[in-house]
Amino acid sequence: MNLKPFPQQISEYHGKVRDVYYIENQLLVMIASDRISAFDVILPRPIPFKGQVLNQIAAYMLEKTTDICPNWLLETPAPNVAIGKECTPFKIEMVVRGNLVGHAWRTYNAGGRELCGVTLPEGLVENDFFPTPIITPSTKASEGHDEDISKEAIIQQGLASAEEWAILEKYALALFQRGKEIAAKQGLILVDTKYEFGKIGDTIFLMDEIHTPDSSRYFYAAGFEERQAKKEKQKQLSKEFVREWLIENNFMGKEGQTVPNMSDEWIETISKRYIELYEKVIGAPFKPEPKSEEETYNLVCNSLKKLQ
Repeated sequence: MNLKPFPQQISEYHGKVRDVYYIENQLLVMIASDRISAFDVILPRPIPFKGQVLNQIAAYMLEKTTDICPNWLLETPAPNVAIGKECTPFKIEMVVRGNLVGHAWRTYNAGGRELCGVTLPEGLVENDFFPTPIITPSTKASEGHDEDISKEAIIQQGLASAEEWAILEKYALALFQRGKEIAAKQGLILVDTKYEFGKIGDTIFLMDEIHTPDSSRYFYAAGFEERQAKKEKQKQLSKEFVREWLIENNFMGKEGQTVPNMSDEWIETISKRYIELYEKVIGAPFKPEPKSEEETYNLVCNSLKKLQ
């Protein structure tokens, strides 16, 4: 969306998939666009309703975790818009892993038995559960890829104090447990996810989206043990299918590689998969609510007027 400035807007930031508008009195407007990215590259065509799917899942999950920790969200005035409190972010992502997948599996499979200062147990195979969930933080890179970091390095580098780390760790593990409970009711396993936190004064707030298909990985619970026993690929719910399609078409975001053509049929397929993700994670039918730029702008302005 190419919106005109909101009342009392101070600045704006356009990320790969979201646009953030900073408003006076420590408010921010976050618009989840229909842009889609993979391998740190924005793909050339938007995905209908993707922004609404992610925004509404995040709002649902934030509402379900308010008893665990305070979060930034105040209102969702439009299907793909969230308004909340502007926090000073910790420059780390709290990555919580319940299963040996993705980056953790690649490290393990290459012989590594330590990740971000956490010792990984022997005798695991891909997708196995860890004895207990682990936290493998990463630094928030302003450019390029995020990098692994240990708890000790975070404290040593002043990215969080020891006292702050204790709170971040407590919140992240409790949120992951709640996420697993919500997923289990839907026949899913929350496999891994990331959380971002910030501060207002001395209070730590949960920021950003949580437990969405873009920030998390889910497995289907039905048949999980059987597939593990047979060393079969697990059936998962995430945007991994987009990455797999890109890899099959020789694109991994490397220099000299070209994004493959995205046909109308493929765009529709991705959109339907995101809607399927919503309905499976939330357990309710998805209701498309297309809004024009003018409608979105007016809805946001009305909310800001109430909140300021």
